[in-house]
Amino acid sequence: MPLQVSFPPFLFEVFLYAPIDDESSKAKIGNNTIIFTLHKKEAAMWETLSVSGVDKEMMQRIREKSILQAQERAKEATEAKAAARREDQKYTLSVMMKIEEEERKKIEDMKENERIKATKELEAWKEHQRKAEEQKRFQREEKSHQQEKRIEEEGKKLKHKSLTKNSASRNLATKGRNSENIFFEKLKEDSIPAPRSVGNIQISFTPRVFPTALRESQVAEEEEFWRLASPRSGCWHGGWRWLHKQAEAQRAMNTDIPELCDLKEEEKNPEWLKEKGNKLFATENYFAAINAYNLAIRLNNKIPLLYLNRAACHLKLRNLHKAIEDSSKALELLTPPVAANANTRMKAHVRRGTAFCQLELYVEGLQDYEAALKIDPSNKIVQNDAEKIRNIIQGTELKC
Repeated sequence: MPLQVSFPPFLFEVFLYAPIDDESSKAKIGNNTIIFTLHKKEAAMWETLSVSGVDKEMMQRIREKSILQAQERAKEATEAKAAARREDQKYTLSVMMKIEEEERKKIEDMKENERIKATKELEAWKEHQRKAEEQKRFQREEKSHQQEKRIEEEGKKLKHKSLTKNSASRNLATKGRNSENIFFEKLKEDSIPAPRSVGNIQISFTPRVFPTALRESQVAEEEEFWRLASPRSGCWHGGWRWLHKQAEAQRAMNTDIPELCDLKEEEKNPEWLKEKGNKLFATENYFAAINAYNLAIRLNNKIPLLYLNRAACHLKLRNLHKAIEDSSKALELLTPPVAANANTRMKAHVRRGTAFCQLELYVEGLQDYEAALKIDPSNKIVQNDAEKIRNIIQGTELKC
């Protein structure tokens, strides 16, 4: 049983008979009285409550010793609490770091899966484009072969007709000569002049100057026409055949596009449609601009600016794969690489690189930006964008 003792408030110090348990002992103050509930360290009967026969000096020593012991216990308790608090903080920090590491790993796995998915989609798209190009090339070759075969058959027919006419003329002439008098035939043979001497005739043509780029001119077609139409070729109908082929191609181009029926004559010009698409792009009407570029490309699919401008529209609408396709087509048409088309080639590389980066294919995007810098090394905007892409690849900058 604990020992309860009441002391009046004017009594300040009491030296107990034996030591007590400080941690479990309590003190209560009230009604001008202090009530101590003391627990003995050893269960034994005390002879008296306080120590008797203690002088002042001994009391002073006992008091100082008690104070030092109390301070030591308080210090130890404080240090124990601080150590426990530090252990709790370490445990909390380790748990938080573990949770953050798991979250970071989860995010990295998600990003890696998205990158793998985008790469597979791009590879599938490239394979699809390759197969489509092979199919188109095969169809063109087949169609060209059929046209050549048909032209060859027409040439054989015309040649056969010509030979038939010449044979008939020779037969009539032979028949007439046989019916003439032998004497008259001898006189006619005597009147035939001697053959003329062999010689060469030099013919020079005024050179044609083409103001347009060589890839857009028709030098090869005109040379083919004059080669087929020249007397030396022995094929005067060749020029007609070339003109017929050009007319057939023009008719095919106009009849395959039903949208042309509702357009005016000046609106059927690809250049007019390109300018119309540019104005629509400036007003942020990207879908209408794409329709204008589509129709212009169907009229003339050899103008690289049509593909380049349509790629800009697809970038605005985040049709990233189509933007890559159009930029690649523009670069394919911008050959050979000359100073006149340098700015256009640089824009094509930048737009394709932007589409790759938005697909998080930063390595492919950096290749296009570096190709653009080779064309225009002093372009500060392209330099800054390329540096940002390098930082993203190296992991020193987060994606915006």
